[in-house]
Amino acid sequence: MLRCLSLLAPRNYSQAANSLPPTPELTALATPEDHHEAKAWISKFKTQTIPKSLVELNFSRSSGPGGQNVNKVNTKVTLKCPLDSSWIPAWAHSHIKANPHYVSSSKSIQIQSTVFRSQSQNIDDCLSKLHDLVLSASSADIKNEPTQEQRKRVEFLERAEKARRRQDKSYRSEVKKNRSKRGWD
Repeated sequence: MLRCLSLLAPRNYSQAANSLPPTPELTALATPEDHHEAKAWISKFKTQTIPKSLVELNFSRSSGPGGQNVNKVNTKVTLKCPLDSSWIPAWAHSHIKANPHYVSSSKSIQIQSTVFRSQSQNIDDCLSKLHDLVLSASSADIKNEPTQEQRKRVEFLERAEKARRRQDKSYRSEVKKNRSKRGWD
């Protein structure tokens, strides 16, 4: 009986791991330096994986097809992570709050996975979804500066548009002049 209760009890891995890059102390991305610092953090974060020790994992029985495996094994994984965790950048909080995975009553992110028949694969799936969520939310406000080539192309297109507009205006002007030059003898 005790073994069954331990399987149903939530597992809490709350010890902080140092595998993720430290987040910059930025609440908003206001200056180009802030953008640069945020981009540097994002490029480091992309290559990392979120360790289990930073989130709370709960396991339960999955629903749907799967026969005895579904009925007997706790393969469904529910991941819960507080929004105020030190590894989640502050400038991403507003985008995370707008995400459907955000639970406002507990101020946390909650993600579930029942995709796979094994618990470990569902854990990896939840961690991957959380990584993607934090990555997309943290890079949503990043503004990329256009390259020199892009700037030249935009200038060329603007000049072409001005020339086309000037030509259209002169054509319309000629049409109007021709209307007034009729002789009504």
